[in-house]
Amino acid sequence: MHLLAPSRSVLVALLPSATLLVSSLANAQQTDTPSTPPASEAPAVPAPALQPPPAAEASKKESHWYDKIRIRGYTQFRYNRLPSFRVNEDLINDQGDRFLGKNNGFGIRRARIVIFGDVHERVSIYLQPDFASVISDQYNVAILRDWYADIFLDSRKEFRLRVGQSKVPYGFENLQSSQNRLAFDRNDAINSALKDERDLGAFFYWAPDEIRQRFKYLVDSGLKGSGDYGVVGLGVYNGQTANRPERNDNLHTVGRVTWPFLFGKQFVEVGVGGYYGRYNVSVSPTAEAPYALENGENNLVDARANLSLMIYPQPLGFAAEYNVGRGPSLGEDSPFIIGSRPLRGGYAQLMYKLDGVLGVSLIPYVRGTLYEGGKKFETNAPRYDVRELELGVEWQIYKALELTGAYLISDRTSSRAPYLQQRGDVTRIQLQVNY
Repeated sequence: MHLLAPSRSVLVALLPSATLLVSSLANAQQTDTPSTPPASEAPAVPAPALQPPPAAEASKKESHWYDKIRIRGYTQFRYNRLPSFRVNEDLINDQGDRFLGKNNGFGIRRARIVIFGDVHERVSIYLQPDFASVISDQYNVAILRDWYADIFLDSRKEFRLRVGQSKVPYGFENLQSSQNRLAFDRNDAINSALKDERDLGAFFYWAPDEIRQRFKYLVDSGLKGSGDYGVVGLGVYNGQTANRPERNDNLHTVGRVTWPFLFGKQFVEVGVGGYYGRYNVSVSPTAEAPYALENGENNLVDARANLSLMIYPQPLGFAAEYNVGRGPSLGEDSPFIIGSRPLRGGYAQLMYKLDGVLGVSLIPYVRGTLYEGGKKFETNAPRYDVRELELGVEWQIYKALELTGAYLISDRTSSRAPYLQQRGDVTRIQLQVNY
């Protein structure tokens, strides 16, 4: 027994070594397998939250030029074969209403889509095709009307250059959109200056910011404004009218000054302008009609001066324009000889705007037109004698829908050879959809 039992001195000697061994094993276990505290003692770690971007960063979203492009347009549907007192199937007007005359029913007079907007703080664009044009006997053909850019020369956009195909700043009704005009067609006296009112060129416009806002108001309010073509408009253009090639090296020049102002509580606008150039005529002689140019000269003087007055309907309104000048034309006494001859003519229109009639606006009107002169853009530049009276009423059912009915009493030269005088009446109706 004495031999098996360790002595006290041996145990005391081994105790430090055992303590060291236990400490070493504990350290090794802590290194190889980290201890995990009980679930009740584990600290809660929150999941990362999705924070919204700061407002300043959201406002810095990149914008593109095409974000600012807008689209609008309008369509006009016509029917011209309602009963009239004096029907004449030979009464036609190829420049104006192509649905006059025999063998005509429903027609689309205009089908416009406008693409426009600011592509830069100093540049805007305006593109307008028409899907209701006529080429030969093919109707509803797409053709270019406007395709231009406005380049603003100052931050207030009071000075600008317009480059491309656009309306030439001549007259008031020529510049007034058919979407806003009361009468079915533009008058022959002023519209004979420019077929489709347009040409390819470069134009300078100036108007103070206050007047630019006034031009906009006179259109948006339904008062039949012409739009913003500046207080001053100056320019050069080819001169052969829209969608036709230039046929000589002579550019036309044009100038116009207009001013809309308040007279008491009624808006009034007075304008004056003119253009000068030389025009190249298309001549088509036949055995029966030997059309020829006077002295063989085909760059004929084409010049006009115009005066316009517009008293906006508030509720009574009045519009009148007159122009004089010289232009290519067959002669009265020499019906087969084409030269630069005097021309004159204009129109006067009385209108009354009735608001709140069955919840809509009603605008009755009467317009008289006189014109004696040529139409340079027609083959052989026939000389016209036009005397017309139109009585009508426009019913603005909704902003998107308008209905117009009119009775036309016409005595005019035919636009087709042998250019005979025709007299007749036409009752017409037009539905216009704005979008």
